[in-house]
Amino acid sequence: MKYSQFLAVLSLFFAFGINSVIGQSHVIADGAELKQVGDGYSFTEGPAVDPAGNVYFTDQPNDRILKWTPDGSMTTFIDGAGRSNGLYFDNEGNLLSCADEKNQLWKISPSKEVTVMVNDFEGKRLNGPNDLWVDKQGGIFFTDPFYKRDWWDHAEKEIEKENVYYLSPDGETLKIAASDFVRPNGIVGSQNGKILYVADINDKKTYSFSIGKDGTLSNRQLFTDMGSDGMTIDNKGNLYLTGKGVTVFDKKGQKIEYIPVDENWTANVCFGGPSQNTLFITAMGSVYTLDMKVHGVR
Repeated sequence: MKYSQFLAVLSLFFAFGINSVIGQSHVIADGAELKQVGDGYSFTEGPAVDPAGNVYFTDQPNDRILKWTPDGSMTTFIDGAGRSNGLYFDNEGNLLSCADEKNQLWKISPSKEVTVMVNDFEGKRLNGPNDLWVDKQGGIFFTDPFYKRDWWDHAEKEIEKENVYYLSPDGETLKIAASDFVRPNGIVGSQNGKILYVADINDKKTYSFSIGKDGTLSNRQLFTDMGSDGMTIDNKGNLYLTGKGVTVFDKKGQKIEYIPVDENWTANVCFGGPSQNTLFITAMGSVYTLDMKVHGVR
């Protein structure tokens, strides 16, 4: 081996780890291949897993939420879904939705009864709740970027800044948890509930925050110079960012894996299946699965 070739291999080792260099992945199951399990949608988003491992996701332009089960079946969970975007299950088994039609946060019961949890902030219309995460106490963090929608009858913001909000576990208090973003989008918390990750997609950055007991965020740190649409986290603390395919970073912010997806945009990702070791990916008009060595967390 020439010295220049040795240096090239060495650089790959430090960038991705020895397993990736020799053809093995830290996170993807050996021999696993990306599988398209659904297509023909307009734009898929917001995957969320229930305790049984079923994954719910949105087809926002068609105003519906769909359900994928590990046996491969695909059904419509609800039509007229408030133009739902990001989804997440709360600690009681209700499906929470960033209902973009009227800039609200919804709670959808297993019997499909809808409750509007958040309608505004201090009397002003939210910009457009986009993605969310629920802490162990039942408090809800959500991002509120402004994306002008064709179905809106307004074109201007009522709240100038695009913030991250926190809704208290009793649902009574909504406060700004973090500000000073260009456009916050993807959001997820660590397994122990002590760290919150927020992607500033238009600034091409992802940050980490320490979470206080009352939902207060502190210790803002740059995690990586990459933004993200949606995101998820695995049991090893690896963070999965989306956009062009799926890029995986370890808990120190080092890139350890890249999963190419043959679509113009990869919007969001979560773990599904009974053991939560199936990566479920929403990408434009399709959804995909990939078998993993790691699994998701709640």
